[in-house]
Amino acid sequence: MSEVKSSQDEEFREYVAARSAALHRAAYLLTGNWATAEDLVQTTLTKTYLAWSRIRTTDSVDAYARRILYNTNASWWRKRSNREKPTEVFEDKADHSRDFTEHSAVRDAMWRHIAVLPKRQRAVLVLRYYENRTDQQIADILGISVGTVKSQASRALAGMRKRLGTPSAALGLSMEQRKAA
Repeated sequence: MSEVKSSQDEEFREYVAARSAALHRAAYLLTGNWATAEDLVQTTLTKTYLAWSRIRTTDSVDAYARRILYNTNASWWRKRSNREKPTEVFEDKADHSRDFTEHSAVRDAMWRHIAVLPKRQRAVLVLRYYENRTDQQIADILGISVGTVKSQASRALAGMRKRLGTPSAALGLSMEQRKAA
């Protein structure tokens, strides 16, 4: 009995070594915060480990773990007790000085626009454009219909287009910075 358990534990360790970095990236893109992303991945791996004896022989171990990741994230933001309660107003503003490359400025600005999207829309965009998932795969992971995936993606992209406006506005540059650029 202990040999079987140790074999399962070794298989799980190998899975974690191979896939935890990808899970961390996806969790960060969903939450926008490394600490919360780490908590989300830890919870996901714990739930995956508890089901390991059932799922380890299937071809869908990664799909199972990703579904746990996205569902856990959704349940966290549904619960009021898990929401952050800021004590004072603090705005993160990217420094767009000449020290940073244009690439990082664009990436930071794009993340700010993605971060304000509703959670489901953000999850759909992350799965579609970051993880290159099909609409059917996204629907399966999130437990929603393909039509909902398409409408959420459409709404998210329309909202981002509306907020982005001009390229300099998309970067969050002030009027003075726009004139200088």
